[in-house]
Amino acid sequence: MSLEPKVGTVGLVLHPTKPVAGSVETILTAVKGKGHPVRVLARASDRDRLPDAVETVPDDRFADEVDGIVALGGDGTMLGAMRLMADRPVPILGVNHGNLGFLAEISPPELPAALARLATGEFTIERHAGLDVRAGGAALVTRFGFNDLVLARASRTGAVSVDLSVNDVRYGYYRADAVVVATPTGSTAYNYAAGGPVLSPSSDTVVVTPVAPMSGISRAVVLGAGDRVTLTVAPDSSPLAVDVDGTPSGTLTPGDAITATLRRDAAQIVRLSATDHASRSRIKLSLLDLPLRPDQLLELIPPELRDRADALTRRAGD
Repeated sequence: MSLEPKVGTVGLVLHPTKPVAGSVETILTAVKGKGHPVRVLARASDRDRLPDAVETVPDDRFADEVDGIVALGGDGTMLGAMRLMADRPVPILGVNHGNLGFLAEISPPELPAALARLATGEFTIERHAGLDVRAGGAALVTRFGFNDLVLARASRTGAVSVDLSVNDVRYGYYRADAVVVATPTGSTAYNYAAGGPVLSPSSDTVVVTPVAPMSGISRAVVLGAGDRVTLTVAPDSSPLAVDVDGTPSGTLTPGDAITATLRRDAAQIVRLSATDHASRSRIKLSLLDLPLRPDQLLELIPPELRDRADALTRRAGD
């Protein structure tokens, strides 16, 4: 995404509650005086939170009219923007108004410089795969997931009991508290908390992980991008709640089946510095208990900060 003439409409996706007015004003200032019109567009459902200079359209028209998106929030807002554009991927820049972010690359103070770089084309696109989720005759609120699909108990009683099929071949069953189907992006979320592996972002893979397994398959299973994963609710299962990217999306009862297939290049994330983003992600993963030695952590500190710390240490010793 850039602010050049070929990009006529920049869409805004807002966190539902966090104050983002400052970032909106920064974007409006950046598009003024470009010598060509740049339309700043948002969904009608956000009208009350936006200045008059931002145009709004009905929510169902938004995805068809934008050439790029700025997502103002955290990773949840980024995931929402990615799901919104899954059928028509456009570049998405994430501005982190949250706490721990893996997808959103910049903070609000960095936004003016980031927009200047977008205007000159100084960025790359990081492509993300998503899960295309189908549930037969059951209606799903959310059909695409970029983190994970989770089947969990709809109530506190009973267990999740589902049969696993891959490309219509039956492989076994799970009886557990929940079953997670995760993308490489989502492998650091619920899958990781449940003991599943961290997948490389560059891998075209899906991981299926049981949560607190009681019987059946007890370990994570990693499958390829072309594999169609089907989970069929067994007769002895409790009714199941379907969550896609943490969003309640429907319910399943015994006999129902849900299918997840990896779709390559379902989202385009703007990266201003892939190296810096990777370093930040390593720090965040270390906070989630991925072991890094002190010297490895030191490598992640920007050189100018390391030099400043060394100078302060030397001064304190004088």
